[in-house]
Amino acid sequence: MSEHTEESVRAELRAWLDENWDLDLGLFEWRDRLAVSGWGAPQWPKKWYGRDLPVGLVRVVEEELKRVGAPGVAKKGAAILAGATIQAHGTDLHREKFLRRSLTGEDTWCQLFSEPGSGSDLAGATTRADFKGNKWIVNGQKVWTTSAHLADYGILLARTDWNVPKHKGLSYFLIDMRQPGVEVVPLRQMNGHASFNQVFFTDAEIEPEYMLEEEGAGWKIATTTLMHERRGADSMKRNVQVTDRPERIYREEAEEIAVALAPYTWYPQRAGRVDLVLQRAKETGKNKDPAVRQEIAKLMYLARATEWAAQRARTAQEQGRQPGPEGSVGKLANSEIAKAANHVHTMISGADAMLSGEDSPMDGVISEVLISTPAISIAGGTDEIQKNIISERVLKMPKEPRLDVDRPFRDVPRNTVSK
Repeated sequence: MSEHTEESVRAELRAWLDENWDLDLGLFEWRDRLAVSGWGAPQWPKKWYGRDLPVGLVRVVEEELKRVGAPGVAKKGAAILAGATIQAHGTDLHREKFLRRSLTGEDTWCQLFSEPGSGSDLAGATTRADFKGNKWIVNGQKVWTTSAHLADYGILLARTDWNVPKHKGLSYFLIDMRQPGVEVVPLRQMNGHASFNQVFFTDAEIEPEYMLEEEGAGWKIATTTLMHERRGADSMKRNVQVTDRPERIYREEAEEIAVALAPYTWYPQRAGRVDLVLQRAKETGKNKDPAVRQEIAKLMYLARATEWAAQRARTAQEQGRQPGPEGSVGKLANSEIAKAANHVHTMISGADAMLSGEDSPMDGVISEVLISTPAISIAGGTDEIQKNIISERVLKMPKEPRLDVDRPFRDVPRNTVSK
């Protein structure tokens, strides 16, 4: 039974804020105080920038920081995923070097998992890490890497053994993105944005101590990262409030938010913009069309049911349960909502939905919805992958027959050739 209660946490934090909250501090300085005190990531262990609080009490900490107008720790890019993974699988060296600076925002991260030939089949990754001399040498290509052009470090899944089955030959690394041998190339999307990058590795180096756990443990560790990612799927669509005040700390926070959220400006459209459906139906008079009304009703009850399921997942998180297959259920549901919203917006706007710019509905927002929603069925694991996870881990159905699981990866047919 935890000795922490909502009242005790609130009282302790208020006393700490009375002594430490200072509007004259810079953003990094303030966040450093938060990190050292443990209030920045209170659910983490006390030894490593936390306070051993139950996850359910994190809400109390966030409320108290908001009450006095104090910014929280950095949550940009893949820093949250990197932090959670390092806490679970890293060494004290990793925690000491990376966690504090990730909380302050001094270091930024990206996630180096997907590849051109192995996106959904993550275990089929062919980016290779070979141990030569006293270092790991990385060669290969990653793709769909958000904010790689801003990242100081990356969490990297690479193949270290080609002579064992594919899941057993992967290792997990922390890699310096600023070194020679790492090239980041932006990808232009059909909706006009450039949120993602390709990353090319040519003899990039990793010191041996920056492998997490042991060689071959990559798939197990990547699963931890993915469970946290899916539990927080589409978290960037939440409204991030910029404090419109002149003090330095708020100016610096506003600048950081603008940079961090730039790749995600189209994410509300990717989710389908269910919030605009009723408004658009009324504006166009389609709210009186029985066929359109029926599809709107289907969309709304699907969205509401998914919201309730998400609340259950959040409750499980607040109770301290580790993320599990419920993340896949939520992600698949969000994908179905996006498809249904795409369909409804098309019914409402008709051919006008194909227009973009000033002549299009809502200055192009609706057309952006139509060309952005397919992404949600792919990013973070395709719908098909989520269905497999649900069938096997939730419904306990037999696994699909696979021909590439038990044979050495070197012998598995694929689009690339190993050396």
